[in-house]
Amino acid sequence: MTASPARATPLDRIDRKILHELMRDATVSVAQLAERVGLSQTPCWKRVQKLEAGGVIVGRVALIDPVRIGLGLSVFVEIEAADHTPEWRATFATLVSEYAEILEVHRMAGEVDYMLKVIVSDMEAFDIFYLDLTSRLSCRNVTSKFSMERMKATTALPIDIASAWHAV
Repeated sequence: MTASPARATPLDRIDRKILHELMRDATVSVAQLAERVGLSQTPCWKRVQKLEAGGVIVGRVALIDPVRIGLGLSVFVEIEAADHTPEWRATFATLVSEYAEILEVHRMAGEVDYMLKVIVSDMEAFDIFYLDLTSRLSCRNVTSKFSMERMKATTALPIDIASAWHAV
C-alpha cells in the first residue's frame, strides 16, 4: 500500500495517443494500435514496451461488471486512525492488503484519515467483512457509506492527446 512518490514522465503526443487507445481497449492488436496512432508496427510496439518498462503502463486487465458476478454492493468506508504512529500505519497497510473485498485504499486529507472502496455481494457479506476488519484494527471511528447506484465507472485517465508535449 505504500506509494513511493512518482515523477511525471514526459510523454509526447504519440505516447499519449497510445495510452489513450490502450485504456479504451487493451486487447487491440499492435497493427490496429499503430494505425490508430499513426505509426508503423515496430516503432509502435517499441513505444509500448518503453512505456511498460518505465512504469507508465503497470498492467493490462479485463474489466468485469461486478453485479453480473454477484458483487452488487459497493461501500465506501471512512476510517479515522486510532493514532498516527508508524506502527499503526504499518499494521493498517498489512491488514488492508489481506482483504480481496477492498479494491482501493486512499490516505485522505480532511476529517477522515483513510477511505476504502469495498465491493461485496450483499449486506450480510459486508457485515462479516466489517466485523472482521474492526475486530483486527484499532480505530477511532469507522463510517460506511453505501452506493445506491454506480452512475459512472471508468479506468481511463483524462490524457491530453491534442497538445504536442506534456508531462503526465
